Amino acid sequence: MKNIFAFLLFLPLLWGCNNLDLDPLSEGSSENWYSDETEIQMSLNDLYRTYLWGLEDNFATERMTDNWTQRQAVSDFSAGSINSEWGTSTDLWLDTYKGITRANTIINSIDNAQGSVPELKLKQFNAEAHFFRAVFYSRLIFYYGDVPFYTDYISIEEAFKLDRTSKETILEQVYTDFDLAISDLPIEYGSGSQLRVTKGAALAFKSRAALYMKDFDIARDASLECIELGVYDLHQDYGDYFLSKTRRSEETIFAIPRSLELGVSWASKNFYTRTPGGSSVAQPSWELFVSYLCTDGLPVDESPLFNPQDPFTNRDPRLHETIVEFGTEHLGVIYDPNPYSTEVLSTETGTMIRNRDTRSEDTYASYNGLTLKKGVDEDWNDDNITDFDIRIMRYADVLLMYAEAKIELGEIDDSTLNAINQVRARAYGVAVNQTNDYPALTITNQNGLRLELRNERRVEFAWENRRFDDLLRWEIAEKALSRPIYGILDPAELKQKVVDKGLWFFPEVPIIDQDGLPDFRPMSTSGLIKTLVERNFENRQYLFPIPSKEILINNNLKQNPGY
Repeated sequence: MKNIFAFLLFLPLLWGCNNLDLDPLSEGSSENWYSDETEIQMSLNDLYRTYLWGLEDNFATERMTDNWTQRQAVSDFSAGSINSEWGTSTDLWLDTYKGITRANTIINSIDNAQGSVPELKLKQFNAEAHFFRAVFYSRLIFYYGDVPFYTDYISIEEAFKLDRTSKETILEQVYTDFDLAISDLPIEYGSGSQLRVTKGAALAFKSRAALYMKDFDIARDASLECIELGVYDLHQDYGDYFLSKTRRSEETIFAIPRSLELGVSWASKNFYTRTPGGSSVAQPSWELFVSYLCTDGLPVDESPLFNPQDPFTNRDPRLHETIVEFGTEHLGVIYDPNPYSTEVLSTETGTMIRNRDTRSEDTYASYNGLTLKKGVDEDWNDDNITDFDIRIMRYADVLLMYAEAKIELGEIDDSTLNAINQVRARAYGVAVNQTNDYPALTITNQNGLRLELRNERRVEFAWENRRFDDLLRWEIAEKALSRPIYGILDPAELKQKVVDKGLWFFPEVPIIDQDGLPDFRPMSTSGLIKTLVERNFENRQYLFPIPSKEILINNNLKQNPGY
């Protein structure tokens, strides 16, 4: 394949649709396009298409974290085996530069519509394009460091000569683009309008970009300004928020919509239980499971409320909304992975049926006994497809970004605690000032509050593709992704060593270390659990490899260290 930049010059850059990515695309010529409102909007719509947001779709980055278990398989990233041929990096590079080129084309062509489109509308369109360019460049510098940078049209000859621009220089342009978008985007659109980027989205993504680059003062100010817009709030019910029926919640700041009616859906079979018809390929990890605090606000290895043989009791309510509790109804049946539970009740028919979610009955049942509940609803198993929105930025993230920036700046005050406590109180279904009804944070020690914040992010955004970036930017991936993935013993041994001795589900309490990461090695040494697969993260992976084809075609591009 040709170098990406040369390739982009020949793309039909101006495709779009009337309802974001949900309708068939319409094609326009780059020579006579951008002359009226419809043409510009159609071109902007192309920037909302799902392929430009691939890392946010299908649990793409969650698969590479310590929140994920997939039988006895492990991602190339977690195995430490990625190289310059790694498909994830190649696709991300190509698709992101496609988005950048399209945004540049809109920005540099928008004057074509002067006189035919109202000035206010032109400013909005221009702001949208600047928003996307800022998001895409901020993505590249986070994953790759210094990257090729251009904001104008480039010739084929120029494309072949592009080298890497420092991430600091690019970041300046990112902030400039965000600021323009913040200035010119509306706070809200009309009630019947499409779900498009807003001033709040620009502020939130600016905060995320700054937080990732450790510009904590910029992150603080942008997130605070987003909060003070007063147009976002936490969805009242945490579990309900992630269902496909929940659309346009006041918590959603930016999302890519799906719609079964318009043929944009997602295959769900791999992610729900086998008894109702799923495949149970992947599950929430044990590391995630024990990261949920007890209702006294303490971790499982410190709280007197935690009982490893009754591990769902006295736990943060978000655990119950993320992982299916044993013995409870799920998708019309009682979920129970106990090896002695060969039959379970069908709540739809009132009869006992074969339990395919215990490995005593089905070899491919959950290898760690857990299964996903977050977002799962009856629409997942009626035809194995669903259409929940791809939520990329929500208000809870803004609150926690604000709190994190304040913590890192050493500015811990009531607003810092309040931001975290709002998120935590929502999980308990109470108001933030009802501090007797949830474990409200009161500590002001920086190290202690940093750990609380990081764990809060983990459990709040479990299986939302946020954990991966957090592991990289906190520089704890080398620890989190270098420990084995554990699961339950095979059925006969599980009965003998665990269940028959009254030790089901967890034989012992795991230890939580100073980074909030659980350690299951003592249980493994005792032979009470088994290793499913090893992980071996390599430190070079804190930066992605530049695709080999780009290096081969352009002598000015130098590879990241270690690849």
